[in-house]
Amino acid sequence: MNKATEKMSTATRLRLSGLVLSILLVAFSVIGIATKGLNFGLDFTGGYLTEFTTSVPISKVELAAKISDYHAGHFILSAQSSQHFQLREAEQANNSDWLSALTQDETLGADVVSSSYLGSQVGDELFEQGCLALFAAMIAVMIYLALRFEWRLALGAVIALMHDVIVVVGLFAWLQLDFNLTVLASLLAIIGYSLNDSIIVGDRVRELLRLDTKKQQASVNTVIDESIKSTLTRTLITSGTTLATVASVWLLAGAPLQGFAIALFVGIVVGTLSSICIAATLPQLLGLRHENYHIKIDEQSQALMDMP
Repeated sequence: MNKATEKMSTATRLRLSGLVLSILLVAFSVIGIATKGLNFGLDFTGGYLTEFTTSVPISKVELAAKISDYHAGHFILSAQSSQHFQLREAEQANNSDWLSALTQDETLGADVVSSSYLGSQVGDELFEQGCLALFAAMIAVMIYLALRFEWRLALGAVIALMHDVIVVVGLFAWLQLDFNLTVLASLLAIIGYSLNDSIIVGDRVRELLRLDTKKQQASVNTVIDESIKSTLTRTLITSGTTLATVASVWLLAGAPLQGFAIALFVGIVVGTLSSICIAATLPQLLGLRHENYHIKIDEQSQALMDMP
């Protein structure tokens, strides 16, 4: 066995191992969604959002302890900085005693920046419309892939998209992170990003299969490995630069965009994995062959092509 064949075998084993890992991630995510559920944010549940500042720096833990002395209901406190905070509370848990206590505390010097209320009915409508947008995007992607690729490559790309969305939602379920409209928007962005990655790999696989259709010297397994190898540098550069941007948003944009950044960061990582281990590997397991991309031409065209 030569070195080239050995490398291809190693690449294949890595792809298959990645496919097994992806299956385990999906199973783990589904268990989390089914057992723990999603921690829906104020956008979907409705309630009160109060944004305020303090004149002196204070930690989130210390401030939460102070608020707990005057607030008997459930609330979520998020810190944009050591002097800028947001408090979210359910509609039935609204209690203004804590706000009065903070503003009257001279050691804190709390000052309300804004206060808003979102009804639960509006939240239900937003959730329904967001899910409808997600469903419409998936249908549009399926139609596009069905027209662009042979069904095996198209199915691999669709399953890769579903994998990415399920894993991100499963992460939010297990960690009980706030699931709001910005997170839902990030799922749409993940679909677009993952689709682009899968199409790049799928196009390369299709191109090499067509080029090798007449001679068929290389196995489908080798063609797929070569396709991934030729697109891997581009994929890593694109993913790396995008992750750097998303990480900056995560670290510097504050609490309102934190959920969006976390979802997008995880989605890019698992999207890169799925484009290699699912979108490219699954068609091979489904029986992808050179003949699937054999271009049929008439005798006159073949004669012209064979002319010196």
